[in-house]
Amino acid sequence: MPNPDSNKRANKVDKPNALGQADPPVLATSAYDASLEGEQFAAVDLGSNSFHMIVSRYAGGSLQLMDRLRDPVRLAQGLNEDGSLANSARDRAMACLAQFGQRLRGLKPERVRTVATNTVRQLKNPRLFLQQAEAALGFPIEIISGREEGRLTYLGVASAFPERKKRRLLVDIGGGSTELILGQGFDVFESESIQMGCVGTTKRFFADGKVSRKYWKDVQQSLALEFAPFRSNYVERGWKTVLGSSGTLKATANILQALGGPELEISRDGLNEIIDRVLQAGELQKLKLPDLSEDRRLVYLGGLAAIDACFRELEIQHMQISLNALREGLLLDMLGRITHTDPRAESVRALAKRHSVDFAHAKRVKQIALSLFDQVQNDWKLDDDAREELAFAAILHEIGLSISHSQHHVHGAYIVANTDLAGFTREEQQSLAAVLRCHRRSVPDRAFDSLPERAREQTRKLSVLLRLAGVLQRARSAEPIPRLKVTAIGPQLRLRFAHDWLDQHPLTRADLRQEKTAMQALGIKLVVVSLSA
Repeated sequence: MPNPDSNKRANKVDKPNALGQADPPVLATSAYDASLEGEQFAAVDLGSNSFHMIVSRYAGGSLQLMDRLRDPVRLAQGLNEDGSLANSARDRAMACLAQFGQRLRGLKPERVRTVATNTVRQLKNPRLFLQQAEAALGFPIEIISGREEGRLTYLGVASAFPERKKRRLLVDIGGGSTELILGQGFDVFESESIQMGCVGTTKRFFADGKVSRKYWKDVQQSLALEFAPFRSNYVERGWKTVLGSSGTLKATANILQALGGPELEISRDGLNEIIDRVLQAGELQKLKLPDLSEDRRLVYLGGLAAIDACFRELEIQHMQISLNALREGLLLDMLGRITHTDPRAESVRALAKRHSVDFAHAKRVKQIALSLFDQVQNDWKLDDDAREELAFAAILHEIGLSISHSQHHVHGAYIVANTDLAGFTREEQQSLAAVLRCHRRSVPDRAFDSLPERAREQTRKLSVLLRLAGVLQRARSAEPIPRLKVTAIGPQLRLRFAHDWLDQHPLTRADLRQEKTAMQALGIKLVVVSLSA
């Protein structure tokens, strides 16, 4: 069951800190939007150790903190080797989400964003967990990749540190993984996610709560292997400052402050002092570390080993701790999507450029697809997010040509599904890949099975619109499309062309006849008629 003490602690308002961070209760945004004044936004982070939720209100161009909840669910503790989740961990998760759901009740669905991280990524059947979790919370939940988790966390932390000219390293130690991000300003240069978190590392190495100096060295040798693929690249690129976020790092900074150190800082010497105290005791339960909560104590040995590994392998001497983290990044990212500073657009543009997309053709297909969308949006109950997804799909619909013309829709779908795209959740990438897979040729029987049921209908309809746009632009001509009226009534989609236009474009007429079969596989009855002269 959720720990009521953790909620009390989480609900307190954070005091201003000595570093002058722009931490809650206020998050500054890039520009003022009067239409959002007074709107409430919420972000929920299903971490491997703790579940977090923050609720804020848009006021005067800033997000003002209204409420904050935290529950040490320790989901990673219940992750079994076969990818299943222990019932006790599942029960703790659902009880916590039910409480969060009560607080979020009444908020607009488009103003709430919930993400799941490392432990849910590792589940053998994450869809089953998400179905139960969404029912408890009352809102959709998205799984994000380790690199996207890093990007969002960096966004949240960067908002608290206004420095724009110096390159910095961000270390975020979660319950199941550690994210290491190199960036400058709000731009991310490198992002890595490694399997080393406070819960997972405690479970792996310190299940009995005991430790010796020799064993500590053995653990560090094991953890050093996690850094091998990227360590030299990071160290060579370098940085001016090191930032840290997460409960493990905050707890360590609090211990050092209680021992007489500065606020929200960790030094190599201070870290060594804590490690020496732990190793002398030989067992964390025998040692009283000041300001270490009982729920944090249960997973602190693994967290301390993870911090030590980061300091050792990346040659860190000093770290500043941010009170901001993933949830603040979620809020800012959600607001960015609304105010048209969406990082997904840049990801799509970069991917299209990398695969030498014909942008002129892609933009014409996009224009046609969005014209069709606007005519059926109300009848098909499609939202503005769906319109953006269709635009992304249109720009990317030919990226598979960089591999081969034959089956290029299959190649394109694979690329989108398996590329790290900043700003996209796993579900968004799977949906986008499904639209690309189905935009030409035959439609697979189980094309949308990887998506949650709530997303299948929308993705199917976007596939219909992209198929039609592709047919209408098959000639790859700059010639304007004809006056075209589209109506949707139930499963029927009716296209009405200007008089004689189809007679003058026999290839399009033939393609539309063939499309009727494919549309049936997508649940659509396609009807094509010519308007009177």
